[in-house]
Amino acid sequence: MTPAPRSAVIAGGGIGGLATAIALAQRGIEVRVCERRAEFPEEGAGIQIGPNGTRILRELGVAEFLSDKVASPDVLIIHDGSSGRELARLPLGRWIEQRHGAPYWTAHRRDLHAALRKRAENEPRITLARATEIISCTNGDDGISAVGANGEALSASLLIAADGLRSRLRPEISDCTPRLTAVGKTAFRSVTRAESFPSELTGNAVHIWLAGGAHAVHYPVNGGRDIALVAIADDAMSHEDWDAPATATAANEKIKSFAAPLRKLVESASRWRQWSLYRMASPPLSRWTRNRAVLLGDAAHPMLPFLAQGAVMALEDAVTLATSLDAKVDLETALRDYEQIRRPRVGKVAEASLRNGRIYHMRGPAALARNATMKLRSPEGIMAGFDWLYGWRAPAC
Repeated sequence: MTPAPRSAVIAGGGIGGLATAIALAQRGIEVRVCERRAEFPEEGAGIQIGPNGTRILRELGVAEFLSDKVASPDVLIIHDGSSGRELARLPLGRWIEQRHGAPYWTAHRRDLHAALRKRAENEPRITLARATEIISCTNGDDGISAVGANGEALSASLLIAADGLRSRLRPEISDCTPRLTAVGKTAFRSVTRAESFPSELTGNAVHIWLAGGAHAVHYPVNGGRDIALVAIADDAMSHEDWDAPATATAANEKIKSFAAPLRKLVESASRWRQWSLYRMASPPLSRWTRNRAVLLGDAAHPMLPFLAQGAVMALEDAVTLATSLDAKVDLETALRDYEQIRRPRVGKVAEASLRNGRIYHMRGPAALARNATMKLRSPEGIMAGFDWLYGWRAPAC
């Protein structure tokens, strides 16, 4: 029987790592967050945060640092990509907040990360360490030693690997090195000023444009002052860098078959980044925990972006892990409980995201059937189908 943790080292200072640090500190645990880069990440573009995520941000005391940076869109508008015709107008705004007790936000990923970092910096139990990469760990009878790339060993009760898609710690904790496979699609992302927004489009909305082998999404960020753009399309090339520079020409090429309003919006953005989409080859990891070490977020379950839930799954992981550790059980049992709770949930979300991607990128008769189905169903009925996703609450362990 290993006692409850008094201290933790977290490998990775991204959204999942910082959220976990805050959740643990709220429960009296001393936390050291180790970020391999010299500065905490500022990259990325837009991010959508459903009620299951905004609820957590409120519980962690992060929402107050985001109040002037987020937008709360009124609707989600789905367009036929080539014609621009509106296929469905789904309720967000007040409707979804009343239904789930928390709002639907859109934000710049940089702003979300900055809010988490500010909250962590205000917590005396959290230490943020830059230029510190954890590459291995050694379990002992009364703790764990987290070894840095510089040879320094940090002692703690618990090690949490929140070090992302290409986790250095995953093979050590899971006993395997799973293969990451490119899915043959690339995402292009940018942010442009809101005044560039075509007058034909509703401003305070999430817009999704669907076409064969591609789709585009745009929505307000930075309190509505900017518009985040993401276009995901078939691409035979793959890059390992998730934030590589891209040319405006390349981004425009991917949406050349789309309707004029979207093309105009994309042309207004000058600075583009790209990342190739990867997923973990089947089967999934056999384990997320090993003695006093545990995987979290993309390190445990990489998520494709077609449901806008990758970062939110890391937030859910964070509070579930903290709640499990708060239970009156020993540490290793708590870690196993966390894994058993989270596995079915992230598996269902990952499958739904993959299915959404197939639906978004349908061609020919399948796309026509999809469009007809959306026109026939009520907007509220479509959104009610996501109650299982947005209504999630952390379990009482």
